[in-house]
Amino acid sequence: MLTTTGIYFDGVSSNPQEIELKLDEQIAGLRFGTFSNQHIQWPVDEITFEHIGNSLEIRNKHHSLALIKVNDAHFATEFIAYLKSNGHLTWYQRIIQLGIKAYLAIAVLILVVIVAGYLIIIPWVSEKAVMMIPEQYDISMGHTFYNQYLATNSIDSAKTDALNKFASRLQLRNKIKLHFTVVSSTTVNAFSLPDGNIIVFTGLIDLMTDYDELAGLIGHEVSHVNNRHSMKMLCRNLSGYLFISAILSDVNGIMAIIGDNIHNLQSLSYSRQFERQADEQGTELMILNNINPKGMTDLFTRLKSSEKVTMPAFISTHPITTDRILMIKRLIKNTPHSFKPNQELKKLFLEVKN
Repeated sequence: MLTTTGIYFDGVSSNPQEIELKLDEQIAGLRFGTFSNQHIQWPVDEITFEHIGNSLEIRNKHHSLALIKVNDAHFATEFIAYLKSNGHLTWYQRIIQLGIKAYLAIAVLILVVIVAGYLIIIPWVSEKAVMMIPEQYDISMGHTFYNQYLATNSIDSAKTDALNKFASRLQLRNKIKLHFTVVSSTTVNAFSLPDGNIIVFTGLIDLMTDYDELAGLIGHEVSHVNNRHSMKMLCRNLSGYLFISAILSDVNGIMAIIGDNIHNLQSLSYSRQFERQADEQGTELMILNNINPKGMTDLFTRLKSSEKVTMPAFISTHPITTDRILMIKRLIKNTPHSFKPNQELKKLFLEVKN
């Protein structure tokens, strides 16, 4: 029988009582006597404890205000060993007994799980979740941004009309109605919205030299719309922010994130996976329309060359790498295709440029 002395607080009076505490294996519990000659037994299955250094604080689940304090390292060690050998340690208590190295290992494991969840699991789940979001939400979000954006930008109506005529002559496999808008700006950029609106800046049009480059741009941006890439990236970003905000219990941050993402559609940077998909499907659309697919690589090569002078906005949101250009060239080489000059598209392209 293991014996020690301790201080007992009965939870009724404020006076501590010095007691002789015994760990009695026959009754599978602790027993002790008080100044009032009470003989008390606490079965081990009713006991909770905290072990800090040499100090042991023991409580009874059925008398939460009662407390026994023991300052005896040997008793604490033997008491915990007894509980462990008889299966009375909770998982939390078992972890507490492991020591600092175990704490660090568990902390690292938790961190790895959080990072893996943020970088791998959440993006995958959020992308799949887009399938459950009605496309009407894409249209509503796109319309909201489109109206706000054009309120502070100048539209070139003649070029917009010509560009829509150009696009209407192409088979684009679109599931929702497309509308193209040309904005007067020296910015070299274009971006698509989830509602089918595609905005092209005159600065990007001025960079082009032939209609097949314009067809390549249209095919690329339409592929983003067809695959709902904007919504998928917004869901990825939003779920990641929500994940971090939830961990930090930042409710106000969550609401701000939801609002800000609507205004980030213009500067949305797609993942490599989505850019590759848009490159491939955009090139396939050019082949489908009997347009020289080399126009896609010509456009990207021209954009990348212009990067040496100034960073086009298109490159910051659609990062063009040498690997992407080579990938498109391989796709063209390995895909049977034929093309012929299209005088109608050439004429409309000149209208868009001029």
